[in-house]
Amino acid sequence: MYNTILVPLDGSKRAEAILPHVEELAHRYKSKIIFIQVVELYKAQAGSEFYNYDLFQEVSILAVKEAESYLNGLKGEFKKKGVAASSRVVEGAVAEAIIDAAEREEADIIAIASHGRSGLSRAFYGSVAAGILHSIDRPLLVIRSHGDN
Repeated sequence: MYNTILVPLDGSKRAEAILPHVEELAHRYKSKIIFIQVVELYKAQAGSEFYNYDLFQEVSILAVKEAESYLNGLKGEFKKKGVAASSRVVEGAVAEAIIDAAEREEADIIAIASHGRSGLSRAFYGSVAAGILHSIDRPLLVIRSHGDN
């Protein structure tokens, strides 16, 4: 049923609340898990006194390497548990990058933890889960997470 499960993470404990659910699904359906982290790179405006392309490049490379290291650790943990896992780091707007990755990887389901914000907080920060839900063409497993980070 779920051959490939896409699991977007941001490095927070809140996002990792989805992991026990994903592990159970993977064992039940003998699924492959693809962990993904989206790195949003903010480009400074050209001509600005704060524009420094070399610094931007350094920060970008560091962000991608940190994400790769984080995901590789999770991938290793899941492989030790007998779950086929791989990882990808992508760049872009979070919801759009996750949707693109789901299509590219032919994921059967996306599994994500929502921070559970509502009201003004949700309007201010936006909601990745809601953004995905309104644009995706496949099942979406969303759990509400609580906690720090």
